[in-house]
Amino acid sequence: MQNHRHFIIHKPFGYLSQFVNNQNKRKNKKLLGELHDFPKNTMAIGRLDEDSEGLLFLTTDGMVSEQVRSKKVEKEYYVQVDGNITQEAVNQLKTGVEIGIHGKKYQTLPCEASILNPAPEFKARTKKLRDARHGPTSWISVTINEGKFRQVRKMTAKVGFPTLRLLRIRIGPILLNNLPSGEIIEVSKFEI
Repeated sequence: MQNHRHFIIHKPFGYLSQFVNNQNKRKNKKLLGELHDFPKNTMAIGRLDEDSEGLLFLTTDGMVSEQVRSKKVEKEYYVQVDGNITQEAVNQLKTGVEIGIHGKKYQTLPCEASILNPAPEFKARTKKLRDARHGPTSWISVTINEGKFRQVRKMTAKVGFPTLRLLRIRIGPILLNNLPSGEIIEVSKFEI
């Protein structure tokens, strides 16, 4: 029987959630394997796109991957959006919005969403976001049970408040807490 290994990581901005660069057009992209000497066959459970940050699980066990990605497991994101988001827009997110996924229309499931006030404090990311000259920004929390391609970004854009910064802060009961960007913790299993 194989002894599988599991890791919790704070994925930094600018990294792809993969270990092998299998696309010719992505020659100079940063991959997760550059952060640590992971065992062979380590895979990310779910994805965070290159511009997203936060909590990511890595494992050598494909069965665990299926459990974590199931719709039974909540994923919570803190999202900085362009402009002062309205309660009306948050209510639209809660009831579900229609977005495009791979060229087809998709109705998102109802989710939890709320305005974060005061705004959370995160260390500035490596690539400057923008400054106050470009107008106000606000933060919201969005908790979903699904994980379609760039879903949260598409949802906030649909209600008129494009995402500027996105951090996953929770998967099931496991929180990002104060884990610094790029840090990795090895765990015996994921308590989800």
